[in-house]
Amino acid sequence: MYCIKCGSENPDNAAFCYKCGTKIGNVQAGTQGTTSTQPGSQRETIASSGVTELKCPGCGAPIKPQQGEAVLTCEYCGKSISLGNSGWQNVSKHSMLSLQIDDSEKLIQIIKRHMDHGLMERHSFEESKEESSELSYVPYWIVPVSSNSSYKFLDMGAEIGTLAMDAAIMGAAGEMGRGRGMGGGMMDGFLIGGVMGGGMGGNNAIRGASYSHNYELPVVSLKGREHLQPISYSFNLGARKDFDKSKIVNSIKVLNGDIDEDTARTLAKTYADQEQEKAIRARHHHLEALQTQSSPGTPELLHVPVWVAKYTGKKRSFTFVIDGSNGAVIKADELKH
Repeated sequence: MYCIKCGSENPDNAAFCYKCGTKIGNVQAGTQGTTSTQPGSQRETIASSGVTELKCPGCGAPIKPQQGEAVLTCEYCGKSISLGNSGWQNVSKHSMLSLQIDDSEKLIQIIKRHMDHGLMERHSFEESKEESSELSYVPYWIVPVSSNSSYKFLDMGAEIGTLAMDAAIMGAAGEMGRGRGMGGGMMDGFLIGGVMGGGMGGNNAIRGASYSHNYELPVVSLKGREHLQPISYSFNLGARKDFDKSKIVNSIKVLNGDIDEDTARTLAKTYADQEQEKAIRARHHHLEALQTQSSPGTPELLHVPVWVAKYTGKKRSFTFVIDGSNGAVIKADELKH
């Protein structure tokens, strides 16, 4: 246990710091540093944004932010803080996924299955060699986002049905007026004329609809690490647990982040808008107009065990990002030489 006043290390059962005499038993979060409650905020400000060293609100250990860092996790107790507009604050909720893919053999089997039986060619694994593999706990902001979209689309089925009915009537009229055998020609001519004349875009075929969805979107809290950002992949949030540093082997690095909560909210809003459009386009291929309102909520911090492995073949190189909690492939990038 560290003294919250002077930072000196003390025995875990110490009631007072042996060096300065400050009471350290039953340390409460948020009792050190410059503490103030900002208007409209439910979290206390621990220290100003410009400090070069502060003390962990959980155990009092010294924390020294590196330039650019905005999310810090204490290496002793696992308490996390983030940098906001008002300064350093406690992370409101901090969770983790447990490591299941805990050795290189399990990792190799996952990559082999993906390379030989996935979208890649067979025997790609045998023709490649491992360049590197690294395991670390990566911080992700999990941002709840509520999205509502209103849109207009071209109802092709309704329009084609209208044209077919009109064509049938025209064909029948042709048969009655010109004799049998003329209806087919009239139908073909009417359909083509309908398309050429804008019948496919007629007012009767334009429909209005809405689509709403709630997301919990992951945003990697590391700049310049786009390869770690999930695309169309969601972590198993049902398996998350409260963050517990003691459950992580000391040799596995727990990364700090440099993307703050406000930036994460902005990015999550963009991702939600994209997901809304993707979902709507999957239903309707001919969109006429689309408007989406996405409202991000308060993010939580999730540390995920992530493997990054690189393989090189004769003509291609591969980078795999593997979810160490369940063995799923988050991303697989291929680069042709």
